Amino acid sequence: MSGETSRRAVLAGAVGVTAAAALAACGGDTETPAPPPANPNPAANAAPIARTTDIPVNGGKIFTEQVVVVTQPAAGQFKAFSATCTHKGCMLAGVEDGAIICKCHGARFSVNDGSVAKGPATQPLASKNIQVIGDSIALA
Repeated sequence: MSGETSRRAVLAGAVGVTAAAALAACGGDTETPAPPPANPNPAANAAPIARTTDIPVNGGKIFTEQVVVVTQPAAGQFKAFSATCTHKGCMLAGVEDGAIICKCHGARFSVNDGSVAKGPATQPLASKNIQVIGDSIALA
């Protein structure tokens, strides 16, 4: 084996050359930087569902298309919840006297936190994320 190159040595050399070529292809000044994300904050571009003036203090409004109820428990404080009653799945009907009303079976939920104010529902309304920008309210 003294004058002869072993197969193992040839293969090792070939692997080294291939690895060096791969590394060289990754380097250099010709790389193009990745483009920025198309929309870094999609919620900022969400279509508004209401204006802040549409939501009365200690009241709210049902948005059937989005299946959401937006409330204003205190001036300038906006919250949103699912507009589906947790009792039997009926669409909530409205907001009166600080309560979100389901007319199917009479359940009432708090405008503050969606908790059950009066049964037969036993589970609170699911919270929804909203974003208030200026006088616009959008789902986040």
